[in-house]
Amino acid sequence: MKVTVLGAAGGIGQALSLLLKTQLPAGSELSLYDVAPVVPGVAVDLSHIPTDVQVAGFGADDLAAALANADIVIIPAGMPRKPGMDRADLFAVNAGIIKTLAEGIVANCPKALVGIITNPVNGTVPIVAEVFKKAGTYEANRVFGVTTLDVIRSETFIAELKGLSTSDIKVPVIGGHSGTTILPLLSQVEGVEFSQAEIDALTPRIQNAGTEVVNAKAGGGSATLSMGAAAARFCMSLVKGLQGEDVIDYAYVDGNTADADFFAQPIRLGKNGIEEYLPYGELSAYEENAKNEMLATLNKDIQEGIDFMA
Repeated sequence: MKVTVLGAAGGIGQALSLLLKTQLPAGSELSLYDVAPVVPGVAVDLSHIPTDVQVAGFGADDLAAALANADIVIIPAGMPRKPGMDRADLFAVNAGIIKTLAEGIVANCPKALVGIITNPVNGTVPIVAEVFKKAGTYEANRVFGVTTLDVIRSETFIAELKGLSTSDIKVPVIGGHSGTTILPLLSQVEGVEFSQAEIDALTPRIQNAGTEVVNAKAGGGSATLSMGAAAARFCMSLVKGLQGEDVIDYAYVDGNTADADFFAQPIRLGKNGIEEYLPYGELSAYEENAKNEMLATLNKDIQEGIDFMA
């Protein structure tokens, strides 16, 4: 199968590409695209790793070749967040980038499964959807906002707090992918009980973990390594689904909740992308209130993406 990474020379893109080179099924093709001139070198560097995955690098003028016949496209391209920046501050720059890349996907691999990392995800995913709609090729089951980073952070923080193995922790995270729109459902973590004080501390930590990284890097970047790991994990869920495995994961997708037009929720993946939208279950009173309070922000973010395309 062919997987294309758009923005492969950046911090997220290189980490993601490294993991995919070591994790994709034997015989797969890994296609790396970036406007940065270093991308052929990234491809050569990765090609020296002894796995049965072929790697090719494509520069600024070769988007069509990078995308041709891709089964999965993952997009980490765009400007990263810097200290003092809100995710919404990224929109003016990244909206145009994601639009151009989505148009390339429409032209070269309209049936690919598309995973969007480019922030702000709450607004960039609707842009991709609108590009496909304008071309008359939109299938909601094939477009995903990658929110896996919220899930793996939740797993990590809870395991640390409770002295458990991360492999024993499964955390549903719904809503969006910035600030208060990120809603970890701590009430549904099996085998773990939380005090209200722990909930009051954990929830905002998960929601603001990106800022924790930005501040810790002191102007040197945002979450690249953890996001690369999260993106690889979600990409491999898509791969397994395409191979016919029954896979349940979480992503920010179009449809099937009464909450918002796009909403992070559990989905069953298969050969056509989303095979089934799954209910996110009963919320605690705390979670229900948090969900209701963040919907205005989420809907505003979604509308910003739609308005950009209008």
